[in-house]
Parts: sequence; structure tokens; C-alpha cells
Amino acid sequence: MSTPPVKVLSITGWCRNGSTILGNILNEIPGVFHVGELHFLWKNAAGRGVNEQCGCGHKLVDCPVWSTILPVGRPSGATLEAHADTVIRNQLGSARTRHTWQVLARGLHNAQLREHAGLLSQVYQAVAERSGARVIVDSSKMPGEAALLPHLEGVTPYYLHLVRDPRAVAQSWSKPKDYVYAMSAGKSTGYWSGFNLASHAINRRYPRQSLFLRYEDFIADPEGTVDTVLRLCEIDTAANPMIDRTIDLHSNHTVTGNPDRFRTGATLIRPTDDSWRTGLPESAQRTTTALSWPLMLRYGYSIRNGRV
Repeated sequence: MSTPPVKVLSITGWCRNGSTILGNILNEIPGVFHVGELHFLWKNAAGRGVNEQCGCGHKLVDCPVWSTILPVGRPSGATLEAHADTVIRNQLGSARTRHTWQVLARGLHNAQLREHAGLLSQVYQAVAERSGARVIVDSSKMPGEAALLPHLEGVTPYYLHLVRDPRAVAQSWSKPKDYVYAMSAGKSTGYWSGFNLASHAINRRYPRQSLFLRYEDFIADPEGTVDTVLRLCEIDTAANPMIDRTIDLHSNHTVTGNPDRFRTGATLIRPTDDSWRTGLPESAQRTTTALSWPLMLRYGYSIRNGRV
């Protein structure tokens, strides 16, 4: 009897959009496994990135889950470092955000993409096998890789395009946080526009398997939002772990992401996201709005006062 395909929910959009907390909420559902930002597994495990730690607190190479996944797809005799360099080269060469439209139009059109797609397929299936999960949540937010999912053997893809007001995103990037560096409002907003345009292209290409969601709508109604995501992935909404606005979080095995991924216990989802109004300088607010206003209007944000 053949193994049924593993469902992969790919969360796309730009960083600081709430993907870590949403992924960890879903991780509390039996049969769902949040891998965090899988894109960085090899880079971080090999010491090439900024954070070698799994959400469980162990280094990735020592984690009881990832230590068994890292050898998957690695050529015989190759070191972790050498394999990581190959993976990174394939990611940068053919699966960056700017490659999203090529992948959507031409599929696995070169050897780098075919090699990387083969690795991802093996890894997703290995994660499902070791965790017992039927649904894997990947919050990498890398549209170039997300566009590969329909071409992966043994994978059924779903997409969640998660957007947050770019001024709130810029404010979040304005100060360093643990292992995460700071970024200017202009640079953050440039990435925000590029990643969201690419994510929109994926949802447009696969509308029946996709969902668009604003972070602000998620925090306004977290329980209802989780129900909507569960329906997208064909999961019974009775499994929703939210109790009103509160979720009891346990340890997870996320590969990088927001440092808040290490928090456990009762967690309250606050209903508002307005700190950028006073926390982001007016000059930065003007820069962000000037660079992003067409997409802000598309996504229902007021260019004057934030949410409609």
C-alpha cells in the first residue's frame, strides 16, 4: 500500500508577519507539525547562519528530530558543511524570490531546481514519518521555494499568504532582537513589497489551495482564523486548540523564526497592533507608505491611519 501524500502548508509573505505564533498554534493540533523556517535548516545546522538552535532548546545537530533529518538526501561521504553549501547554492541559484515567476511558469526547468525539489520531497516525507504528522506547516516565507511544492513527489501543497501592515513590520525590524538583526524602514518595505508580490502570484496560480490572510484580522479573531486555516487544509475544526484568545503552547521543533518561538505556557493573543504609530518615527512611516501604498490599498490598509 502506497503512503498517502503529506500535506504541506506553506506560509508566505514577508518576515514579522505573525507566521511563527500562528505556526506554533497549529503545532498544538494532533497530526500537525510546525517545522519553522525549513529553508534555513542546512545553513544554520552547519554554522553558516545566525541561529543554530531548535525550538526545543538543543542545537539542530543535537535535536532528537533534526539530527535524524539532516542526513536525509546527503550524498554518501559528504560532510554536513559540504552538503549545506550545495543546498545553499541551489537555493540562491534558482529558488530565490525573484525566481518565483519562472518556477510558476516553467516548473523544474533546470538541474538545480530538480535537485533541490528532490531534497525537499525527501525531507518533508521524513519529517512526516518521524513525527507522525499528516500536515506540515512550513513558515519559511520563501516564495521561490514555495512555488516548488506542486512539483514535489509525495506532497500536497497548501498556501497561506500572510500580510501585516508594512509600518508595523518596519517598526518590528527597527531594533535588533536576540539573534535577529535590525533593518531600515526602506529596506524592510522593499522586501515586504517583493515577497508579497511573489506570494500573491502563487495564490493566483493555485487559488483552490490558497488563502490570503491579514495579520490584523488574525489577532482580531484568532480562534475564527485558525478555523479558516484548518478548513483550507481539510482538518476538522474541532481540533482547534484556541480557547477564546488564549493558547497553551508546548515545546516545539522550529528551525529558526521569531525568538518568541521559545515561549511556552498560556499565551494571550492581543487584539491590537498599533505600537508602530508611536514607535516608528514619522519619517520612517512616510518612507514606508511612499514605497508600499499600492499594495497597502490592495490589502485593505489605509495609507493615513493603518487599518480600515
